[in-house]
Amino acid sequence: MRFFLPFCLAVAMWSTACNNSSAGGSGGDAPNNSIASVVPLHPAKAAPDEPLRRETPAPTALDTSTAFINTADNPFVLAPHSIHLKKGVELRLNIPEGYNISVAYEGLNRLRFLRLSPDGRLFATDMYDVSDNKNGKVYIFEGWDDTTHRFTKIHTWLSGLHNPNQLAFYHYQDRDLIYIAETQRLGYYTYHAGDTIATGPYTQVAAFPDYGLSYKYGGWHLTRSLDFHNGRLYVSVGSSCNACIEKEQVRATVMSMKPDGSDPQVFATGLRNSVGIKWVGNQLWVTSMGRDLIGADKPEDVFQRVDSGKVYHWPYYYQLKGVIYPDEKIQDTGRRLGLAVPPPPLPAFCGFRAHSAPLGFDYFRQFEDARFNNAFLVALHGSTTVSRQRGNAIVKVLGGNNYTDVVNGFLEGREEKDRKGRPCDVLMKDGKSFFFTDDYNGVLYYVWKEY
Repeated sequence: MRFFLPFCLAVAMWSTACNNSSAGGSGGDAPNNSIASVVPLHPAKAAPDEPLRRETPAPTALDTSTAFINTADNPFVLAPHSIHLKKGVELRLNIPEGYNISVAYEGLNRLRFLRLSPDGRLFATDMYDVSDNKNGKVYIFEGWDDTTHRFTKIHTWLSGLHNPNQLAFYHYQDRDLIYIAETQRLGYYTYHAGDTIATGPYTQVAAFPDYGLSYKYGGWHLTRSLDFHNGRLYVSVGSSCNACIEKEQVRATVMSMKPDGSDPQVFATGLRNSVGIKWVGNQLWVTSMGRDLIGADKPEDVFQRVDSGKVYHWPYYYQLKGVIYPDEKIQDTGRRLGLAVPPPPLPAFCGFRAHSAPLGFDYFRQFEDARFNNAFLVALHGSTTVSRQRGNAIVKVLGGNNYTDVVNGFLEGREEKDRKGRPCDVLMKDGKSFFFTDDYNGVLYYVWKEY
């Protein structure tokens, strides 16, 4: 499989650079369903608010309103709970009073995103470790025990995957399909209720670039996230770099396509790394991480609604305390190249402290506790630099620059040895409980209301 190398402007060193190496690529022509081969890579100059192709859904009241979101500022009183992991890790997690927490499963590796199957079973992805590897797996948790609040067994549904960040189920042409997003490709298997391993042929529907700038220059983004809405598949593809002007139009976008991979379109762009994406009603919500190397306290990471045809912050702007600022060096570079700098976007719905690293989230519908009902809970993965004391918590989004901790306690000091976990995803189980993952210790946690 062959992909086109990106034209990269490595702002980490404020110099023009181009990555001339490929990670994991092999010879041969790109398949017909490669997005890189469908979306033009060298577009004619267009108005800055017009991407190459747009999907324009019918407008609804929900498209312009956020009134359905519970942003009531009623901070939770958190109470400590002692946790003992079999690997010898001891920690005290703080959760709302009146709730309890259990280790629903442990002993995994880099446990990432959760999804319920059509027959109500809990699936999860595991990326193995933080390297670019092909040791990823998809698990099924089984044997739920209502007394211990734990799963008693697990199945490895599929293994040997290239950084499988997320999966999704979809009913298409009289079949249930399970889609798996890997770094270089997106495809599906047919899913049958009760399956414990993948069966039948694999069908690839899209291919993505699987290379980027070295982490020396701020890294590239190898996760792909997905969701379905109104008969179309949406996939987020991160940037190839920390801060650059991309040549490949698939980078730093949310793409849209039919379930078979046909009719690929750029839904929105300017999204450096949206690791979590989810449709709520007729709105697409994402978490997005700001660029690095411009300070410990800027820019903000954000939680935002993404609309069709829009250009968002990256790389020309960043957000800080609810205000949009130009990234002057990137804008100057763009102008020197004869590119039109897009107008500034509106501020995101919520900004998090710089380097908090928001990942997965869920919208809590019909939750019995009014403080959670109709609220967004977001997993803040936390800064790679522990001394910054950022993230490492599950939070309720309040809007603006406001959010409140729901689960914390993963940081016990300012050194790496003091980090006891990194939340990755959140999934509501029922009207009184939810799961969340920790990809640092490979743990699935369960939080429930005591009655």
